[in-house]
Amino acid sequence: MMFETPAQAIGTASAYALPPVWFAPSHEPKVTCAKCQLRETCLSGGTPPEDLERVEGIVYVRRSVKRGKCLFRAGDEFKSIYAIRNGFFKTTLADAEGREQVTGFFMSGELLGIDGLGNGYCESNAIALEDSEVCMMPYALIEKVARDVPSLQRRLHTVLAREIVRNHGIMLLLGSMNADERLATFLLNLSMRYARSGVSASDFVLRMKRDEIGSYLGLRLETVSRVFSSFQRGGMIEVQQREIRIVDSAALERVLSTGGVPTGGVPTGGIPLKQPC
Repeated sequence: MMFETPAQAIGTASAYALPPVWFAPSHEPKVTCAKCQLRETCLSGGTPPEDLERVEGIVYVRRSVKRGKCLFRAGDEFKSIYAIRNGFFKTTLADAEGREQVTGFFMSGELLGIDGLGNGYCESNAIALEDSEVCMMPYALIEKVARDVPSLQRRLHTVLAREIVRNHGIMLLLGSMNADERLATFLLNLSMRYARSGVSASDFVLRMKRDEIGSYLGLRLETVSRVFSSFQRGGMIEVQQREIRIVDSAALERVLSTGGVPTGGVPTGGIPLKQPC
């Protein structure tokens, strides 16, 4: 896979032309990586203070993406990795008949576009589920800085490894779990990621629709609704439209060892899941 050299990336304005018209420039005051509250979950996490200024230089531009608009589309040339400053995205693929398959959900502090590293083009569509803002980081600049800043190189490897683990988790989710286990894993995973980004792990809003959850989990819409109702009756969660409150995370974890919610009650026994995939 060939990329432009760092010199070309830095010296040629057209090498990284601004994205399409659905991008709007951000009018927020500039926030540096050093002052960003999501720094530790982003690409600059773990960077020593003496190297942070150089790492900040890979943020080429910040852009706002309106709800329902694409950050990039499947087949676009891969040039950049995007860090989500705020907002929420889904990634999707479409089959020959145009049917959409949701392949992932991404929140503040997480990275988008990494799947383009393999073939030099974007593998999926990235669509904003709410008004969002991203930091655009040209990969040629990341490569250049990483040669001189080992911590950035290590961080990039960590992010790539995390993506591999995520893909393995999806395979496990779709290949061996029933509907109860899939939704329990999904909620526990969201909870863990919200906590990592500094947001409440027990009270949060689902930015995606239930049919999008179903597409991601390989479940029908009515099945997703049924399992949500089952978890609520079992006292594990409280649901108010898209607002979710996890009342008993240990009970959700036990769903994964018992295979579901016993009729009329909360599941018992089993080993709690410490690291949902």
